[in-house]
Amino acid sequence: QVQLVESGGGSVQAGGSLRLSCAASGYTYSNYLMGWFRQAPGKEREGVAGLYTGRGGTAYADSVRGRFTISQDNAKKTLYLQMNSLKPEDSAMYYCAAGYDGGYWYLSSNYKYWGQGTQVTVSS
Repeated sequence: QVQLVESGGGSVQAGGSLRLSCAASGYTYSNYLMGWFRQAPGKEREGVAGLYTGRGGTAYADSVRGRFTISQDNAKKTLYLQMNSLKPEDSAMYYCAAGYDGGYWYLSSNYKYWGQGTQVTVSS
């Protein structure tokens, strides 16, 4: 059974940083699409960043590009999201997800497995 477990969320003041982790088990990274999504109350879930484990490459939403960095540790089967220069509008529940490569990274329908989420709150 594939499991994804997020951690690293918390409360931080605007301009601060957090690093989210997503520990994966039950699958291999080869030819997988990994992503981070977020959802704030009353809003739709949106893609934040994607990583293609098989062919390489990363992608980011315009709202976080230059501030967030997605990365992985293949040996630990862990996905990371380094978040710098945080803004109040970044506040949301953050989810990691995994799926087979072959679709647009920012579409949640392309991901088969999801974690339970970790809360990020940025105060002004």
